[in-house]
Amino acid sequence: MATSVYSPGQIPDVPPNASIEEEEEWRQNLNVQMMCPDCQEFPPNIVEEFSSGDSVCGSCGLVLGDRIIDTRSEWRTFANDESGGDDPSRVGSAANPLLNGPQLETSISFGDGGQRSRELNRAHAKLTNNKSNKNLKEAYQRIQAVCGPLNLATDIIETTQQLFKATEDNKMFKGKNTDAIIAGCLFIACRQLGSPRTFKEINRATRVTKKEVGRTFKLLQNFFVQQKKIKAGGVVPGGVIGLAAIGDSYQNKSSTEAKDFVDRYCDQLRLALSSMKIAKAIAERMSSVGSLAGRSPLSAAAACIYMASHLMGDPRTPKEIAAVAQVSDGTIRTAYKLLYTEKDKLIDPTWLEAGKGDMNHLPPV
Repeated sequence: MATSVYSPGQIPDVPPNASIEEEEEWRQNLNVQMMCPDCQEFPPNIVEEFSSGDSVCGSCGLVLGDRIIDTRSEWRTFANDESGGDDPSRVGSAANPLLNGPQLETSISFGDGGQRSRELNRAHAKLTNNKSNKNLKEAYQRIQAVCGPLNLATDIIETTQQLFKATEDNKMFKGKNTDAIIAGCLFIACRQLGSPRTFKEINRATRVTKKEVGRTFKLLQNFFVQQKKIKAGGVVPGGVIGLAAIGDSYQNKSSTEAKDFVDRYCDQLRLALSSMKIAKAIAERMSSVGSLAGRSPLSAAAACIYMASHLMGDPRTPKEIAAVAQVSDGTIRTAYKLLYTEKDKLIDPTWLEAGKGDMNHLPPV
């Protein structure tokens, strides 16, 4: 290999494309590792013998630790064996933060049936038989059944359960219809997580009247806002524990806007992603222009979808949109007329470039 000779002070030429490796900044390694003091191998050859509960050096056999816990899963289950219907599994279910009490899953047998055995069983039953947990479990099953037909995500279901537990812990709505509280919590959870549902949809799923849903929603909204203020002040009563599960993310949001319904309606209508974006952009511009001020967000969202679908060459009829938005096709046509008069302000010229959209496709008024 040829070596280059440079005169004193001469700097070698570095090709412009050559990469200069920068030295990595030194950082202290704070990782704690078990190492055999005799072998001092790195990386260490440590073998965990769960049968004896020891950590052993695989090279020299020195015992480095004892009484280790086997964290692996217990894959075998004896629930289906012929054991008289008993389940001899040695582990219980994990603690559920949505329930109260110690949640002891261990069962205590009667043994010889003596006095001490009966007292122990009586004390165990008193700890495990929590009446409030029974009511909570029934409410959670009801929430699962209600959210199924609405095709709601898991995070919305869990948030609804957390909100319900917050109200149950406070005893502020004791004696009120449980279905009404579930409906109000579900309405708030959908709005908080950006997937709002209308009173009509909640009424169809829970069989609670729209008037009752609205009344309960107002009460719950005031309750959660008050609890958040109490928590922010440093005072954490028992009722705020359930609210702490959803963190400080609870916001007292204003009324639902048309853009909040566009994505879901476009997905049900199987519109292309480009049409969905245009419809949402029209809904956002509509609020600033004031074209449909005072109109229902449902009819406004339907009219925006009607305009965007025709603009992008993938039209949907008012009847098809009405079936999804739960409004009449006449209402959609009336709202569209108001949008059509402001079409120059609502439609961005960039949407029409390269033949993406065409104003001539819009239905005339």
